[in-house]
Amino acid sequence: MKFADVLPPVAAPAPNPVISLAYGSRSLCSHGLSRSNYRLALQCYNGPVIFTGNRSAKVPPLKAGFWESIRSGFMKNNTMQVVESPPTALEEEELLPEEFVLVEKILPDGVVEQIIFSSGGDVDVYDLQALCDKVGWPRRPLSKLAAALKNSYMVAALHSMRKSAGEEGNTEKKLIGMARATSDHAFNATIWDVLVDPSYQGQGLGKALIEKLIRSLLQRDIGNITLFADSQVVEFYRNLGFTPDPEGIKGMFWYPRY
Repeated sequence: MKFADVLPPVAAPAPNPVISLAYGSRSLCSHGLSRSNYRLALQCYNGPVIFTGNRSAKVPPLKAGFWESIRSGFMKNNTMQVVESPPTALEEEELLPEEFVLVEKILPDGVVEQIIFSSGGDVDVYDLQALCDKVGWPRRPLSKLAAALKNSYMVAALHSMRKSAGEEGNTEKKLIGMARATSDHAFNATIWDVLVDPSYQGQGLGKALIEKLIRSLLQRDIGNITLFADSQVVEFYRNLGFTPDPEGIKGMFWYPRY
């Protein structure tokens, strides 16, 4: 996955083309941002993608094929594979736990690595800054990153936990992925700052991160979910059920003219 760089404020150019996508049978108004407005919204993309669903819709099930795609992509050349089983009908009605092991494997040197999904814990702002550096995003003030995290409705994160062989082995924890959502706590949510460590990209973890974030939002009765996507990753979101320009709806944006 490639994501657009965050650009510093410049003299207002002509707005970039806007792409709207939606999921579900009905659509609502959406909002988009141009590159010149990134500094106001801490946005990392340049075109809106809209996930729209019925507010009372049931949470979509995670099919076995979804987990198999993670297993086949992430677990190459490893000696142990542990991926949580597809949920039963009963489990689909329950809230996702705030933290659980998504994948576990044994590395060639005997170190056990777990990929842990969490949606309730804090994300260290310095770890987030380091992750942004890895994906090539220009640095943003730490105070604003901290404020963005604090004021988010939900922050979903992927951590790599590595433990050396033996009962007293050292444990190393590293942030390898994150996405956050803002919300009115009733109807709407917007997903921001989706990023995955380049060394873990192409293994299904970004898909798992977005899938579980959407599921967590739907389980909290948030039925209209929007996000902004660079044109290079529109197909990625389309494959997750997003549809471009639902019923002709276009994203619109406002940006400073100075």
